[in-house]
Amino acid sequence: MKKSQIILFLITVAFLFALNKFVMNVNQNMLYSMDTSELVNHEQVSSQKLFDNVWQTVKNNYYDPSMNHQSWSRWKEHYHGKIKTDEDAKVAIDTMLASLDDPYSKYMDKREYNDQNSSIDSKITGIGVNIASNSGKIVIINVMEGTPAQAANLQAGDIILDIDGKTVNGLPLSDVASLVKGPENTFVQMTILRNKDKFLKKIARKEIKIKTVKSSMDKNIGYIQISSFLGTSTPNEFMEAVEKTKDADGLILDLRGNTGGLLPNAVFIANLFISDGNIVSIVGRNNYRYDIFAQNTEFLIDKPLIVLIDGASASASEILSGALKDYKKAKLLGTTTFGKGMVQRIMPLPNETGLNLTIAKYLTPSGSDINKIGISPDIEVKLTLDDINNKKDKQLDTAKTILQQMIDADSTTALKK
Repeated sequence: MKKSQIILFLITVAFLFALNKFVMNVNQNMLYSMDTSELVNHEQVSSQKLFDNVWQTVKNNYYDPSMNHQSWSRWKEHYHGKIKTDEDAKVAIDTMLASLDDPYSKYMDKREYNDQNSSIDSKITGIGVNIASNSGKIVIINVMEGTPAQAANLQAGDIILDIDGKTVNGLPLSDVASLVKGPENTFVQMTILRNKDKFLKKIARKEIKIKTVKSSMDKNIGYIQISSFLGTSTPNEFMEAVEKTKDADGLILDLRGNTGGLLPNAVFIANLFISDGNIVSIVGRNNYRYDIFAQNTEFLIDKPLIVLIDGASASASEILSGALKDYKKAKLLGTTTFGKGMVQRIMPLPNETGLNLTIAKYLTPSGSDINKIGISPDIEVKLTLDDINNKKDKQLDTAKTILQQMIDADSTTALKK
């Protein structure tokens, strides 16, 4: 076994042991459990019992015991004996959860829950694109390498007009993603708008193994991008990227667009730069606090570091960038992060459904609560629409310039000693 693999194994075991004390499972914000087979409850119950199960689960676990200053019992009384189908249950549960005024607590039916677990396993069946909604328009923001989408010559910036004849303008992203996904070796037909040209693409769906980390070298500067912390393979992928950039004099860590993922992933990577101290604090129900500390390790990355962030960098991305900023291990460059400081736990429910429920909030090492505030960059650099259209990455270019200055300054200091 390689030394990097041994280090990865030992640190991960230490983290899982520590995290197990808090018994935490969380979704795209933070997740403890690594085996998605454990996250499925195959018990079949009536729709009414399913609703009652969710009601009780929320009552026992929601981080705010006041339930947003309301009588939680009223929901059980309101729907008693009225739920006949699983669709009835979903509508009732969604209505009940909406009363918490918490956008992160969400009920998932069987399909939605299966999609989430597939993302945790780092594989889906689709065509290999990431999409975003821009003023209701569905835009491709990234095409994954080696996927059917790349083979079909889809490009970042392409606008999806319809999928299999269904207009997607204004649809929720989850609905659009569901239209794109489907059984392997079936086809999806899409109308694409590129600049002023429209064209039709018929693309075969394949199993997409999601690679969350990629790296490159530009002379003496290493670049590592983490697109998501959600995959269980992310720590191994990051160690591979560290190995590929080991000769770099400085590193750029790109967390732009990274909306979060597994808590151990973020903590593990932070520990590669931070050798001692509290990495993140979790504050649960009734203000119970648990601090997650860096583990002792001989492996430490000690190079000039710039972290790229933007308004889509959220949750686990903010845990990592916040810790690096608080310990002055990196300069943050870009724009203020999303500001998602809440922790969700995955609750497997009967009928193979699930619940993502807010059970806590987290604080950066300095004790900062960044929820709805975000983390400000040390160096603010905004991308304009012209930059995006001209495929000019002003943030990355600026980071390279400043990082080289940091490298030169370190070299000068070393020579004086």
